[in-house]
Amino acid sequence: MYAMNTEQLSSWKQRFAWFTCRLAAIGKASRQALLGMTLGLACLSAQAIEVGDTLIVDNLKTIDGQTITRESLAGKHLVVQVWATWCPYCHRQNINLIELAKKTEGMPLQIIALSIDRKPADVPPYVEKHGLNFPVAMMTPELEKAIGKRQGIPELYVIDPSGKVVQKDYGEMIDLDVWDLVDYVKPQ
Repeated sequence: MYAMNTEQLSSWKQRFAWFTCRLAAIGKASRQALLGMTLGLACLSAQAIEVGDTLIVDNLKTIDGQTITRESLAGKHLVVQVWATWCPYCHRQNINLIELAKKTEGMPLQIIALSIDRKPADVPPYVEKHGLNFPVAMMTPELEKAIGKRQGIPELYVIDPSGKVVQKDYGEMIDLDVWDLVDYVKPQ
């Protein structure tokens, strides 16, 4: 896949604007091609959150009606997983996150699962059936915008107490890698 830096993207946008003005006099097929190019440009400009960026979780409603506030997360590392009930890799990773939650009980670490399921009603039965022991919420438009384009699911972020992303993984992590997340909160 080709990646553009900001300067190249700006130059490309200028050429695209010039081309758009000339296209006004051309027929329907050319306008449809232009639409395809516009969608391609939108994909190029979508930014995904990366290590070093900031992600603040505040006023997040969980599926059981609780509200997770920035204040309730103060001083804690967050493990935020983006997942779906239909994803087998997410299911296996959830099993490991359940164990991580048990290992870190009483430590300054909070796991939060953000479901991207299209049917929110599918999530509570999954959580109950599989015994997820950490807060689960639906992806919000605000978090979707902040996280940006995902590379796949599950996608996992570790966020330090200041809100900085210190680790990002996508795809299923092996159990030992998930359990190693405890290192973020172990006394040195």
